[in-house]
Amino acid sequence: MKCFQRNFFVLVLLFIGLNLSWTQKFEPRLSPLPESVIPESNLPDLHHNPWELIIYRPENSSQINEIRCWLKLEDEAGNDVTYTAATATYEWISRPNVVNQFQKTWWLSGGMAIHLNLKKGKYKISVYTPVDKMWPYKGDKPWTSNVFEYDTENPAKVIFVMPVKNDNGFYTGEWHIDYKAPLFFKFTSPVYSCNPEQAESIQLQPR
Repeated sequence: MKCFQRNFFVLVLLFIGLNLSWTQKFEPRLSPLPESVIPESNLPDLHHNPWELIIYRPENSSQINEIRCWLKLEDEAGNDVTYTAATATYEWISRPNVVNQFQKTWWLSGGMAIHLNLKKGKYKISVYTPVDKMWPYKGDKPWTSNVFEYDTENPAKVIFVMPVKNDNGFYTGEWHIDYKAPLFFKFTSPVYSCNPEQAESIQLQPR
């Protein structure tokens, strides 16, 4: 009988301990009020880091989303400094709070953003897609973009990468980089070619 009472008492103590632990875990805790308000002059200077740049490629159709474009950074002399003048991480727009590390090269798919931390200076930013990297589709020539000139002394916070199409709605095999946001926030319409008569129309075909 004494053994039973002792075991029962132990079980009761365990139950109470677990209940207290559960209550403390989920009970909201109020932060104590500050004893005094911090003077405005002592507040930290909050501003955008001029050497941080987000390159965002909004989502388009499922076909074009699958085609990757690779980032290229050049200095003022035209030297490729992609992997020497910056560090990079990336995020998916569907999971903006999850920071991912690139394995080797820096690329963009639809719905993806590169977060660059650049050394101070002036850069020429472009993207490209080699013919052998157009999986799961095929093309006859590499896709290239315009060159966006970026200065960390006079920065833009976000620039956008979009595919280009002609008046007939066919992709021209080009990318366009701009500081202006596209027409739609999430699912975007490709930009139109500046020279639709000179641009060669292509239609994506599965391999």
